[in-house]
Amino acid sequence: MLLRRTAAAALAAFSALAIAASPAPATRPAALYGTADPTYDGVWRQSYALLALHAADTPPAEGAVAWLAGQQCADGGFASYRADPTVPCDAGAEDTNATGIAVQALAAHGEDFAAKRGADWLAKVQNPDGGWSYNPGGTTDADSTGVAVGALKAAGTDVKSVTTDGMSPYDALRSLQIPCGHQDGGAFTHQRPGGAGAPAANAKATADAVRAAEGAGFVVEAPAQDMPPRPACEGSAADAGAAWLVRQLGAGGGYFSSGPQAPDFGTTADAVVALAAGGHLDAARDTYNWLAGHAEGWSQDNPAALAQLALAAYATDNPTRDPITRLSALLPPPRQRAESSGGDSAWWLAGAGLVAVLCLGVLLAGRKTRI
Repeated sequence: MLLRRTAAAALAAFSALAIAASPAPATRPAALYGTADPTYDGVWRQSYALLALHAADTPPAEGAVAWLAGQQCADGGFASYRADPTVPCDAGAEDTNATGIAVQALAAHGEDFAAKRGADWLAKVQNPDGGWSYNPGGTTDADSTGVAVGALKAAGTDVKSVTTDGMSPYDALRSLQIPCGHQDGGAFTHQRPGGAGAPAANAKATADAVRAAEGAGFVVEAPAQDMPPRPACEGSAADAGAAWLVRQLGAGGGYFSSGPQAPDFGTTADAVVALAAGGHLDAARDTYNWLAGHAEGWSQDNPAALAQLALAAYATDNPTRDPITRLSALLPPPRQRAESSGGDSAWWLAGAGLVAVLCLGVLLAGRKTRI
């Protein structure tokens, strides 16, 4: 009887110790970059991080690519975030932006089948004018169309061949460009205005449209030499858009703003990549230099922002690795994660052995009593 009580007491003490020593429940998936709530940007920030790491030839954290692939819906599309990937997707929650950037990231990391399924989903939800809206069935916008074009290219699809009613993605982009001779000619508007409203130039829409018109995605390699932007409204749609970006950046002190004395770092980073995609290396570098010198607060511990900064550096052939180093630190490296996992396993294995010994003692004590 005494042995039984001793074993029971020891088992209770060990259980309390194990509970106290066990890690707190995770507040986010272990393989997801960043600590903020992923509800609205989980797939977006993970994809951006994976693209930047690929461009920098840096291995992602263990499980990061698998986590992204596991977010894909059965029909090939992606929602912003699936808390439980075992639950079937709500088709209304899928969007072209999450799908488009995920396709690019998966293709970059060799997940060709998943990338092709995502590209096929995008082709199925293309609008009649050849473009895409954020959610299928909405009004075409330049940003979503730009993301989709990059995804199709990454998946090995001929973008011009993806048409609806004979309209291609490039047709959709041209329809969103403000014509020459008008105010802000060459810029792109986010969406075509309804009624008799005049189209309004949009810096982000222009950057995304220029990048897409050049047939590029989020990862753009620095051009070998500079090609100065053409004068306003000369050349292709991409040339005219790039010329507008350069004029606006020059007038705005080298960056775009979201309000009085409020730099728009994300759009400025988009402009760097767009200008590099068009071969305008010097203009891209001028903008990147401003961005790199002022973006500390914006990019701090933000996976998507750090990725944008890293991809802007890549597009201008800047050797800095600071954004990649900081991005990688947002998740432990593969080896450290494996060692941590092994340590936890060893702890629980030892504990399980102790419990087994105590239980065996209880059984033996009971057997001796009956004898």
